[in-house]
Amino acid sequence: MLLLISVAEAADGPPRRVVSMNVCTDQLAMLVAAEGQLHSVSYLASDPATSVLAGAAGAYVVNHSLAEEIFLMKPDLVVAGTYSTRATVGLLRRIGIRVEEFAPEQSLDDVRSNIARMGEILGRPERANELVAELDRQLTRLNDKGPSGQVVATYYANSYSSGAGTLVDAVIKASGLTNLAASIGLTGTAKLPLEVLVLSRPDLLADGEAGYATPALAGETFAHPAYRALAEDTASVAVPAKYTICGAPFTAEAARIMRDAADAAAEGSK
Repeated sequence: MLLLISVAEAADGPPRRVVSMNVCTDQLAMLVAAEGQLHSVSYLASDPATSVLAGAAGAYVVNHSLAEEIFLMKPDLVVAGTYSTRATVGLLRRIGIRVEEFAPEQSLDDVRSNIARMGEILGRPERANELVAELDRQLTRLNDKGPSGQVVATYYANSYSSGAGTLVDAVIKASGLTNLAASIGLTGTAKLPLEVLVLSRPDLLADGEAGYATPALAGETFAHPAYRALAEDTASVAVPAKYTICGAPFTAEAARIMRDAADAAAEGSK
């Protein structure tokens, strides 16, 4: 049973023992923290489909976002997402453990803001500034190419697409492409009817690496004759979801992948 013992406030200065319980805060903390400052990351940090830094996650103790295990780690700071396990966050706070929550990024400014905030709470603002500068350097290289003039359609399982107000939409804008979903008025992650997709004739189809090892209803649209005909005549690019699930300097890699695919398609059509 978890003992309801109030944890004393950490001494003045940066936190010395940090636990992260969300894959996005995992990666921000891994990028920003000083050596030895970050003690534990969530089990998702080591999933290569979800985490860009999966290879580095093995250096940390793994947690499963359970209040009991995190309490026993004796952290002086826990970082979590605003959608992380609410019961765990609430209980940790009730027993006196400091928890800082990070909202999911919906824009590149949100990415910059979350990097800077992680730097602030870990006492590592200079490192955070370096990471923001790295992101901006990558985005500037893409911006220097100018607008592509091509339209990209993101299309996922169950006919979902990424509309305005999503990090994916921000990535598409950074790549110099036009987001089909946003251009037809979709906001957030929303369903894009197959008929609309086919009639819109995008220049590029983008999805995750995704495939299903066994048949699944979620992917039935991809087997539809209309979609297959569109896919045969349209350039496509697989953008690994790990680059857009969380915001960090590596988010720019998703934009680069899209732009490179669009440029290659345009060159091939000449």
